[in-house]
Amino acid sequence: MKRLLMLMLLIWRQQFKLYFAAAIIGALIGVFLLAPSYDYIYAREQSASPLSSVAYVFTQIKDMLMGRISHDSLVLLMFYAEIGVMLGLLSLFLYGVIHKRLIQFDYLQAELDKDLPSIIRQGEGPHLEFKSSWRWDMAEARINRNLESVVLKTLAGFLNSALGGTLLIGVADNGEVLGLEKDYQSLKKPNRDGFEQALMTTISTHLGADLCPFVHVLFHVVDSLDVCRVIVSPANRPVFIEHGNTPRFFVRTGGATRELNVQEALGYVAGRWRWKK
Repeated sequence: MKRLLMLMLLIWRQQFKLYFAAAIIGALIGVFLLAPSYDYIYAREQSASPLSSVAYVFTQIKDMLMGRISHDSLVLLMFYAEIGVMLGLLSLFLYGVIHKRLIQFDYLQAELDKDLPSIIRQGEGPHLEFKSSWRWDMAEARINRNLESVVLKTLAGFLNSALGGTLLIGVADNGEVLGLEKDYQSLKKPNRDGFEQALMTTISTHLGADLCPFVHVLFHVVDSLDVCRVIVSPANRPVFIEHGNTPRFFVRTGGATRELNVQEALGYVAGRWRWKK
């Protein structure tokens, strides 16, 4: 829990710096752009020529920079500064939302353009992992719920990475397609829908319901066998897996998923989410 609080404090501090900068920039825009625009409109309403109106605006800015400003003008500048602050914060918020959606869309589109056989031929790597099954233990020929934790670690590693990744369930480490029939039989609803529902429920319960939009589940048929293709987009926050009362943080390194210690996680989070809202 202490490690989680340290990581969240670091993220909140970065967010505060980002929003504070946006507020300052917005205030400057309000004072040096919105207020002069008002002065220009006011001068034009007084039937002044465009050139005279511009000169009037520059005179107002010069007086403001030199501290020669009346109380009424100061109140008006504060009003425009407040408007600028609100516009700056709103712009940052909208940019974060739009940027996040565009990243998800581009990544998903790139993954959908790939066909499954070519993906399998690539072999496992930093952004691709194979799992023989989700909960069916091939060696012991029984349901093994501990295998679900292994899948969750891989998903958490992809979510925490900057580029996401793809998990293929029903494919052995050597690329052999094994299918999902045994996993289907372990479900109350033994089909694709039941598998997807169970998988997403597990993700929602153990990683967070807010992360479900970053996980996209597809099914393919290879040699008459079903394969689940889980496309994972980069998450907008650090993802932890609770182990007892201890949150654990995983990332992808090379072709494996590795747990980071406190110091490593702090450094990783600081770089990975430094600009996130």
